[in-house]
Amino acid sequence: MDRVNDTKTALVTGANKGIGFAIAQGLGAIGFTVAVGARDDARREDAVKHLRAAGVDAFGVALDVTSDDSVAAAAATIGQTAGRLDVLVNNAGISGGTAGDAQDPTTLDLGVVRTVLDTNVFGVVRVTNAMLPLLSRAHSPRIVNMSSSMGSLTLQTGPIMAAYAPSKSMLNSVTAQYARRLADTNVIVNACCPGYVATDFTGFNAPRTPEQGAAIAIRLATLPDDGPRGGFFDDEGVVPW
Repeated sequence: MDRVNDTKTALVTGANKGIGFAIAQGLGAIGFTVAVGARDDARREDAVKHLRAAGVDAFGVALDVTSDDSVAAAAATIGQTAGRLDVLVNNAGISGGTAGDAQDPTTLDLGVVRTVLDTNVFGVVRVTNAMLPLLSRAHSPRIVNMSSSMGSLTLQTGPIMAAYAPSKSMLNSVTAQYARRLADTNVIVNACCPGYVATDFTGFNAPRTPEQGAAIAIRLATLPDDGPRGGFFDDEGVVPW
């Protein structure tokens, strides 16, 4: 193992840009070693370079959340490099496309739904289960799932997106199931909504910065041992399910 055992390590998936990069930068700023998980080799290494230039202890991890082999290899890399994992932020996600009626439920292509679920839900399960053995080695492990208020059945915010919004509803439910299963352990699992953030997902036409969107994830990643479990939060507190 290359790193000091008392240094906390965080894996952020989809960390090469946007909110994921801001989460990585924020965790690094408070002393975490950050594993930058991303599919694209060039973008991943560019993100690591920028994080290191900002004083963050970061290393890249090749990670395609839709691939069992890639996720297993990523877990092995983190195990060899850090020995354990203190924080997992499941940030990687896709919209499934928004052009025209691409996500109109009355004309929805089920292939689009499957593709979105494979990243936004199955990818989270795939990565979480692969990382749990490493998380179990930490004193105060935290899992943060990046969701959206569009997944709230109560609020029903945003445009009609019949693949993306239900994927976040299911992610919230999966989060609750993990929290129930891990209730008697030291692993704390929560979901959060970053708000409407200016990223490529929104065409950079939104009022919040990636840093503002990252704040709630960083807060949940650093909860005390008596912190909430299985909740859904944004900057203002609990988000209705």
